[in-house]
Amino acid sequence: MTTRTYPTPPAPGLDWADAHMPLTREAVRELAPVFDGLRIAMCLHIEPKTAVLVRLLVEAGAQVSLTGSPGTTREDTVADLRDRGVTVHAARDDDAPRVAAVLASDPHLILDNGGDLFRGVLDGHPAPHLCGGTEETTTGGIVLRRREHEVRHPIVVINDSPLKLLVENRFGVGQSVVQAFMNATNLMIPGSRATVIGFGPCGRGTAHTLRQLGAVVTVVDTDPYRALEASLEGFTVAGLDEALAQARFVFLATGAPGVLGAAQIAHLPHGVIIAGVGHHPWEMDLAALGRPVATEGFHATYAVPGDRAVHVIADTNMVNLVAGLGNPIEAMDLGLTLQARSLAAVARGEVATGVHPVPDAVDRGIAEAFLRLRTAN
Repeated sequence: MTTRTYPTPPAPGLDWADAHMPLTREAVRELAPVFDGLRIAMCLHIEPKTAVLVRLLVEAGAQVSLTGSPGTTREDTVADLRDRGVTVHAARDDDAPRVAAVLASDPHLILDNGGDLFRGVLDGHPAPHLCGGTEETTTGGIVLRRREHEVRHPIVVINDSPLKLLVENRFGVGQSVVQAFMNATNLMIPGSRATVIGFGPCGRGTAHTLRQLGAVVTVVDTDPYRALEASLEGFTVAGLDEALAQARFVFLATGAPGVLGAAQIAHLPHGVIIAGVGHHPWEMDLAALGRPVATEGFHATYAVPGDRAVHVIADTNMVNLVAGLGNPIEAMDLGLTLQARSLAAVARGEVATGVHPVPDAVDRGIAEAFLRLRTAN
């Protein structure tokens, strides 16, 4: 699949983000002696909040080589980082991260997003000075744990942090996904029938935000515990085919490939709008829809049997970053602080070889600091 180039939503600049990210700023400046002189390879969604972390690491003396994720790179952010001496291998219309180009920097540390850089290392790309690093997502964590017998370095999975799951995934993603969906469609949420597929932290946050705005929300999850949780929280719980048949809006939040194939497309009602929440745009088989009959802005419209039109936003790439501004700044401040402190723990040799969650002391310390900030304001 070729990623189309989507419009770039206007966003506050890097200085605005920096002013609202005190935890990240404090962490990197405190840890500057650890990062000074290190080469860091990064795969991140390139936008103002992540750029704050990159700028701070450069100020601390690190050499950063950076690539992005498909469809989410902001060209204005790229230009700013290049002006500051960051090597950036990314453009908004990239189909995939430029793994080889970034790993050619021979990094000491990797900050990964989706497991792309670490997969490159495991598949044989030389990284002779690599000490280890971090992985941002659940998707990447799953990939790495499947290949853990091949891992020869310490890797911290940030998304295993209970703190990140609560603040960034549930509350941050919930807000930003629905906000971006509204940006992309300009349609009313109140009274609309929405189906959220997947009731993990991101799906749960999306479902709650939709309901708070007045949507009638149905949840689908194959995990009986999560389905039960959704039911006890007052959501309608249904099987996939039933939930799709009565939905106006569909949000894909499982993180798993192949959730909506040809059989499920047969149940979609005319006019349904589908958006992606997960890291990869692989939850829906777009090829099964055929070629779009119209594209405009973020939308592609497909004609399917039964005189039905199916609308897909941004090819199911992450709607909150393609059509919105990503997670709220404060939520990203917390998540990127977890990144910085976990990277430092790896660099100092405090994490054993293998795939691990964020060290508990790091997680709890950041939780206390974040709580102080929230209650002070």
